[in-house]
This record gives sequence, structure tokens and C-alpha cells, in this order.
Amino acid sequence: MFKTWVFKTLVSIALILVAGFAQADRIRDLTTVQGVRQNSLIGYGLVVGLDGTGDQTTQTPFTTQTLNNMLSQLGITVPAGTNMQLKNVAAVMVTAQLPAFGRQGQVIDVVVSSMGNAKSLRGGTLLMTPLKGVDSQIYALAQGNILVGGAGASAGGSSVQVNQLNGGRITGGATIERELPSQFGASNTINLQLNEDDFGMAQQIADTINRRGGFGMATALDARTVQVQGSSGNSSQVRMLADIQNLEVNVTPQDAKVIINSRTGSVVMNREVTLDNCAVAQGNLSVTVNRSAQVSQPDTPFAGGSTVVTPQTQIDLRQSGGAIQSVRSSANLNNVVRALNALGASPLELMSILQSMQSAGCLRAKVEII
Repeated sequence: MFKTWVFKTLVSIALILVAGFAQADRIRDLTTVQGVRQNSLIGYGLVVGLDGTGDQTTQTPFTTQTLNNMLSQLGITVPAGTNMQLKNVAAVMVTAQLPAFGRQGQVIDVVVSSMGNAKSLRGGTLLMTPLKGVDSQIYALAQGNILVGGAGASAGGSSVQVNQLNGGRITGGATIERELPSQFGASNTINLQLNEDDFGMAQQIADTINRRGGFGMATALDARTVQVQGSSGNSSQVRMLADIQNLEVNVTPQDAKVIINSRTGSVVMNREVTLDNCAVAQGNLSVTVNRSAQVSQPDTPFAGGSTVVTPQTQIDLRQSGGAIQSVRSSANLNNVVRALNALGASPLELMSILQSMQSAGCLRAKVEII
């Protein structure tokens, strides 16, 4: 009886540990629906009402040309040869994202960025700007007051600035005028695209959908796509996706990966990274070369000799550190970080150490340099 109780207790503990290591995520967090996506919009416009911080029109002639075209459309003719010295106008580029299933009259946010030499867009108003898609068709119209998150001041030759002043945002600043045609519901299949390539995860999602029942047959086509069979029609597919996306899937351990950013010197690793026993020697080798010119002249003015310049070169080689340090095997991320910190290496040196560890086979992870 005692042995049976011990066995059941051990099994329960094992199940609790397995459940603790298993992580369940919803399908909606792991996948996206193929064909349901955003589309980029772009436009060129003018910002007016600036407090003397606009473009210098002598250096940005396109600002004056754009203003003349706009005034001519409003019935105002500017005499030829007029040199307008405007300080309150700036040429800008306007960008936005047209959401999936966007309808006429729906408002979207826009980002306004200066393209000339304006000092600041604070306090400016964006005039009506058409936003076009990749097909050069107008899908939205943008207009409104710009909200700039930065601040700056200058006086007496000194200046101070916080954040960026040449870019801002207009919340709900564009209105959709044209809808994109959608093929959603036209077919009897729905393709779920995984956020990351993973054959195991694709198969788990398909198995979870099939075990749930009430849907069509789910099939993993590849490491990125899971196809679900169902009836055609928007309403039926909306109901099916609403149920499928809320299903939970046990997430398998990710690939051990180390990301190295060579531009910023940052190193990021996930929790699957482990180390094997290895020895690391790291030190600084510095070579100093000093070159000077030595002038040699004859002892007496009339001895018949000439002045000679002789270069003198001194080379000094120094090496500091370089002691071999032992790195023990580490089974979790905390131990890996503790072991690498014990080396006392800078981020730049740590990049080289991690690459060497991977080449030596003691770093159980993929090293990716971005």
C-alpha cells in the first residue's frame, strides 16, 4: 500500500512539473489569417501655421512649387517670378496603414514627417493630402492638427532639444474613401500562417483543431501554413475563426538562439541557451608605433657636410589579461548569464567569445548577427 501511494505521488509530481514547463498559447497569438493584412499608404502634402520654423524656400524649391499649385487650384494666381520667402510652410510626407476590412468613412491614424529643412512641425496643420496605395489609387484623405512629441528652445546661440521635432502624428487624421476588394469567404478553405517557421508547432495546431471537432479537416501544409477546410461564406468562416483562434496549444521549446546586434553592441539570448564545459582566454593586445624624425647636422659650418633627416621608429607591444578561465556547464539562462559575467568581458568582447564558443561546440545555440 505504501509503495502504491509513493508511486502515485511521484506520478502526480511529475505531471505537475510537466504542466509547469508546458506553456499554452492561443492560436490567435501564434498565427495570422492569410489574406487578412494591412496595406501601406503614402502621400505628399503641406503643413501650414508653423511659428517661423518652416522650410527655407530658397533651398527647398519644391515647397514653393507645391504651394503655387495649391493656390492656383483655389483660384489664386501668383505673379510669375515672385520669390516667396515663406517661413510657416513645410513640405511633408504622410504615411498610414489601411487596415483589413477598412470601410468608407472609417478614420485611421497618420504619421507626418518633414522632407525639407524645417526646424519644427510643432503647432502646424496638415492640409488635405490624398493617400495612395501601391497601385497609385487614392484610398484615404488626411488632414488635421499635428501632435509633436518633442520640445526645443534656443536663445543666444545655445539650443536644447528633447526628442524629434520634425515628425508628428495625427490621431484619426485620415478618412478612408475607397475600400479594398476582399476575397475573404470566397473559398471553402482558410489558411493560418504561423508567425515563425516550426514544423512541430504547425502539426500541433492542426491536431488541436481536429481534436476539438466541429470544424473542417485541418492539415499542416508546411512549417508555416495550416489549412482548415470549411464551408464558404463570410458569416460561417467568421464563426469558425472565432472558435479556432481561441483554442490553446502547448508551445514546444523554442530553438536556442543568441542575437547579436553589431551596431549597438547588445547581446540577447532566450531561455533555451545552454553551455558545455569549456575554457576561455580573453585579453587585450595593444601595439603602439611611435615614429619621429632625428636631424643630423655637421659639426662645423664649412666642413662640407649636409643636413640629414633620419626617421626613428619605436614599436611597443603589450598584452593585458589573457588568463584562461573555466566556464562550467550551465543548464539554464541564469547560470549562462552568471558564467559569462564572470569573464568580465565587454559587450564587444562578448560577441567574439560567443562566436568562438559556438565554433568550439560548447555553446548550444544558434548565433544570429543583425
